[in-house]
Formats: sequence, C-alpha cells, structure tokens
Amino acid sequence: MRILYLTQWFEPEPHVIKGLKFARALQAAGHQVTVVTGFPNYPSGRLYPGYRLKPVQRERIDGVTVIRLPLYPSHDMSSLRRSLNYLSFFVSVLAYLLIRRERFDRAYVYHPPITVGLAAAIAGLVRRLPFILDVQDLWPDTLAATGMAGGRRLTRPVGWLCAFVYRRAAAIVTQSEGICSALAARGVPARKLVTIHNWAEAEPNSVGQATPLVPQRFVVVYGGNLGLAQGLGTVLEAAARLKTLRPEVLIRLYGDGVEAASLRARAQALDLGNLEIHPPVGKDEINAVFARADALLVHLADHPLWSITVPSKIQAYLATGRPIAAGIAGEAARLLAESGAALVAPPSDPAALAGAIAALADTPAGARRRMGLKGRSYYLRHLAFQQGVYRTLRLLDGTHLA
Repeated sequence: MRILYLTQWFEPEPHVIKGLKFARALQAAGHQVTVVTGFPNYPSGRLYPGYRLKPVQRERIDGVTVIRLPLYPSHDMSSLRRSLNYLSFFVSVLAYLLIRRERFDRAYVYHPPITVGLAAAIAGLVRRLPFILDVQDLWPDTLAATGMAGGRRLTRPVGWLCAFVYRRAAAIVTQSEGICSALAARGVPARKLVTIHNWAEAEPNSVGQATPLVPQRFVVVYGGNLGLAQGLGTVLEAAARLKTLRPEVLIRLYGDGVEAASLRARAQALDLGNLEIHPPVGKDEINAVFARADALLVHLADHPLWSITVPSKIQAYLATGRPIAAGIAGEAARLLAESGAALVAPPSDPAALAGAIAALADTPAGARRRMGLKGRSYYLRHLAFQQGVYRTLRLLDGTHLA
C-alpha cells in the first residue's frame, strides 16, 4: 500500500511519538511511505539550524522519503502567531495534495493540529484519497485548556472544523480510551473509532544498574515540554517544601516550551537550589539521564481535559524501568496505579507531590528497583511499540475489527 503520512511535526523535532521509527515500521511491513511535514521549529518556534524556508524540500532519512513544506515558524502563546503557524502549513498541505503527481492509496494524518486533517478532508473531496486521523489531543478543548491567548474565542469555529474532519475520516485513532469516549459522545460513530495507546520514543533493550546522576543526592528527573498543560509551577512549589525538609532531594527538569523562561525566573525568586532547569537534549541522552535517575517525575495541571489523556512521557518512563512520582488524575493515574511503578498524588497539589517524592526517597533502593521493573513489565505487556504498530497495520488493512 502507498501511504502518505501527513504530520506537522517530524524529526529532528523532539518528542515525536509517531515519527521516523513509525514510518520505518510501516515500510518494513511492506508499505511505501512518504512523509509530508513542515520545516522543523518546535518547541522554540525558531527554524532549526541548517534549514531555510523554501517551497518544497525533499529528503531521505534512513530510507524514508520526507517532503518538507513551508510554514510560519512559531510556538508561543499568541493566538495570532500560533494560528499563522497552523494555517500556513494547512495551505501548504492543501496545495500539495491538490497538485501532487504521486499516487497514494491512503493517508495517515497526525492531529494536532486539526488543520492538517482539514487539508486532507478538503483535498479528499477532489482527489478521493481516504485518510485515517490520529487524534493525540482533543480539540477545541486543548486550545482553551493550554491558555493560548484567544483560545476560548476559537472554540466554536474549531469545533465545527473538527466535526467536518471526523465525518470525512475513514477511521479515527485515539491515544486514550477517554478521548475515544469523548468523541463517541460528540456523535462520532463507534465503527470509526479505535484506541491505540502511544509507545515510548526509544525503548531500552534492557534495564540494568546505572551510575547515579549525582552521588549522595536523590535525583528526580522530568523530561519533556515546559508548557502550561504540565502545570510545573506545582513542581516548583513542591521543591520549595522539600528544600529544607529533604535537602538530599534534587529535582531536574529537562526541556523547553512557552513556560521555560517564567519557570526559571520563579525558581530563582524562590531560591530553589534543589531544582535545576536544563535545556532539551536528544533522545539517546535523555534516556541515559532517565536510566541514571533515582526517580522520574510527571505532572499535569488540574483540568478535566487532562484526566482523559495519557501523556506520552508515561510510556517513556515505564519503558526505562524507574520508579515514578506523579501528580496526575484520571486515566493516566489509573494506568500508573495498575503498573505498580508509581506513587500518584492529585494534580496541582504541591504538598501531596512533595510527599510522594519524599516517600520514594525513603523507599529502600531494592524496593524502588522492583517498582521500576514492574513498570517496565507492564509497558512490555500493554504499551510496547510492536503492539501499537501491529494494531496500526491491522487498521490499515481493514482487519482491526476482526
């Protein structure tokens, strides 16, 4: 099958769950895959070194054909600039789909943003290209929940666009059961919906003893986006509580995003010598950091939307085989509780999160290792890359309901 993979985000951008590895797996199964994506600018909103905007750029990355189309690079809290980012790529994709010479049997569309799906839906009316929509974030809800300026004003029109795209999609993949249920409640036919959980970007082959990150300290590591959805101000407040109570605890945040500057300023104002904010690093390096951490950290702000999502870092953490301190609710909290790898606190509760971190620090090293191994075992049974790709391949060939 000739598959056109449409996604605004792709390597070398970080935290791309369904990126090059995914495309190569589809090719390994016998499909021909062409990726159409934008010029890399996430998460800083600045074009990556070595790239410059042009009408089209073709690359071959590890055997995968990648076509880059122009967009307005931006990723800040301005609704105007973010809209220009999404709409510019929408125009580029729509033009490509309408004038393309290549023939494809099916498109696989990664959402967010919904504008990529909109381009596929409109072009499909002319070129008759069926598409599968992969829903990672529930729009328009996410626009309002992330605090983007003007996001609430966009709720109704974006909701109409989403409904149109859902109607045109041949099938819809959701990354959580909660999102699946929400779409069903909005009238999406159950026959179109299938849940395929995300997997870790990079899965370590084994889990062994690693040299500690900082000797004589209990190091807790967060790796990922520093945005409003993550509610990392709660982590700073937890660090303030631990500063004198548990001086051996050191919290490290690795990443970038719209909240990075304000988090650094706030950490400095609070004089948090027990919290460090590091720039983002590559997949291999961050996985090495995870492997050497005493515990890993995940937090989402207290919002109903985040209770039906499963942040992809949970899969990455479980695959690494380290114990987890979590400030999270809903489906993700249930998953972590089932895994046996985490101490879960309510979201946006600094005292509870500090308590979970302190409890992990008090747990003997052998017991923490067993927690981590339980999490890795859970990941391999329920969330591994091979399982997700297998279900995707069944969806592509129409046997997922068999």
